[in-house]
Amino acid sequence: MEKVIGFIGIGVMGKSMASNLLKAGYTVNVYTRTKSKADELVGLGASCYSSIKDLAVASNIIITMVGYPKDVEEVYLSESGVLGHAKAGTYVIDMTTSKPSLAEKIYKVAKEKGIFALDAPVSGGDVGAKEARLAIMVGGDEESFNACLPIFEVMGQNIVLQGKAGAGQHTKMCNQIAIASGMVGVCEAVAYAAKSGLDPENVIKSISSGAAGSWSLNNLAPRMLAENFDPGFFVKHFIKDMSIALEEAENMGLTTPGLELTKKLYDQLAAEGEENSGTQALYKLWN
Repeated sequence: MEKVIGFIGIGVMGKSMASNLLKAGYTVNVYTRTKSKADELVGLGASCYSSIKDLAVASNIIITMVGYPKDVEEVYLSESGVLGHAKAGTYVIDMTTSKPSLAEKIYKVAKEKGIFALDAPVSGGDVGAKEARLAIMVGGDEESFNACLPIFEVMGQNIVLQGKAGAGQHTKMCNQIAIASGMVGVCEAVAYAAKSGLDPENVIKSISSGAAGSWSLNNLAPRMLAENFDPGFFVKHFIKDMSIALEEAENMGLTTPGLELTKKLYDQLAAEGEENSGTQALYKLWN
């Protein structure tokens, strides 16, 4: 049977992911609330559907990349949602960063309908999405993972099945926790370099190849210096992710002071009108 992919959510990252699937030769159907966002993908051969219901009926693999857990719940579990209309045997892959408990719920409802569900959040930002270098963290059954692996390989390079349903989302929380304190460190290092009279670009050259090296330092610090605060990943979405991680950590009795501090700083940044900027805009609090 031909793999027909339905893609819901073609924002900063989803658009590039869907584009890579089209370029790889897959048949791709798309749904987006803002129809103009689909124009470029339609130009590449995608079919644009006016409802999630119609897309679900016309597809046998459905990928979602939306904003918040409430959006995921609506897309999958509402009366007009994916699980109400997808055929038995369909694979559904939520690549949104969302709640592990919601991933488990979707898996359970899908299984009752003969549908195979995976949670597969990603890391790598807009650049990783464009260049098909995303890290993809997957939760769900191994058989479903193996069936969808060729599709994941079109969008990313570091693809790991982490465990049962929800495991992908828990892994993404680990990712976001590690990034959170790291972003504060990058901002402070760049600010220190500038304050001490050094050339921050030269400093980055020196420290990025040593123990201080990180994706954020290599990719986002140069954007800070260039005053390029366009979103590769939105501040508002990072705040959402940190809120989920804090809630999950609290449920497990785990204290995360670094995450708590970072969340407060990003909340301050959002209150200053930067919620739609890229996460590198945190540097504005020092600059």
